[in-house]
Amino acid sequence: MRKGFFSGVLMGIALLATTTIVRADDDDDDGVHPLRTHSIYMPYIDQDLQNRWFDFGGDALINTNKHVRLTSDVPSQTGYLWSRLPITAANFQVEFEFKVDGKSDGLCGDGFAVWLTKEHGEMGPVFGNRDNFEGVGIFFDTYANSRQAHSFPFVMAMVGDGRTSYDNANDGQPNNVGSCEVDFRRKDIPTKGRITYYRESGTLTFQIQTVAWDQWDPCFTLYDVKLPPLSYLGFTAVTGEVHDNHDIISVTTSTMAKAGYSQKQANNNTPPPQKKTGVMWYLKFLAACGVFVALIMAFKLSKNSNGGSKHF
Repeated sequence: MRKGFFSGVLMGIALLATTTIVRADDDDDDGVHPLRTHSIYMPYIDQDLQNRWFDFGGDALINTNKHVRLTSDVPSQTGYLWSRLPITAANFQVEFEFKVDGKSDGLCGDGFAVWLTKEHGEMGPVFGNRDNFEGVGIFFDTYANSRQAHSFPFVMAMVGDGRTSYDNANDGQPNNVGSCEVDFRRKDIPTKGRITYYRESGTLTFQIQTVAWDQWDPCFTLYDVKLPPLSYLGFTAVTGEVHDNHDIISVTTSTMAKAGYSQKQANNNTPPPQKKTGVMWYLKFLAACGVFVALIMAFKLSKNSNGGSKHF
């Protein structure tokens, strides 16, 4: 009787420990899920020479084994790649691989842009997109239209309200809400960008990979950004008298469950939330040990109980 009782207790401990492992895994989960409707990879198009989720046009060319070339290394081109559907997720991340290169060792341009905007598919003067947009544009500028304190190439962000124009003559400096100097042109490693957005906190972070594989360098973080509820994802590029190849190689978009870091927390010097990976690993280890010990003891008690019983 007592052995059966203790066996039941040990099995209960094993079940509780197993539950602890599952809950620890849940606590350690970022809730990141791929968003197929806003991701694109080789070969980019189907047998009908279309893509189910993206439109491309202007001077854009598709090389099914390499890239979506928004503009070629020739003058006066404009090309685009736009999602057909808006992003409706509150929290999401867009990671994209791109390549900017050309024959020139000196002057080149003009650059390309990534968009999260209410409007889409309208060609215009802002890196190939329309002016007076509503949403966020991130510009990868390789040509200086006027004297600037910073060097080029240059990455900067603008939050558009649908009324304010991009100041092209001054390289968008009056519109600059976040930026960094980074040489992303003609690199030997894959160059990538990563946009992370949390709607509730209004934080939008941009990181870039140009130095080494999987080395993500911070470029800027914006606070209190309110993207349109229905924001389209787009990539556009433009060349003028100076020119470059502007290629998009892949786009991976994911939705995320957890909240971000607000401006109020930043003003209060509250550190960003950190994943408790060490604590979670320790809990998992203890729980696994508990399961192992409990099962062995339950097995021994059961074996002894069966061995001590005789039937006549």
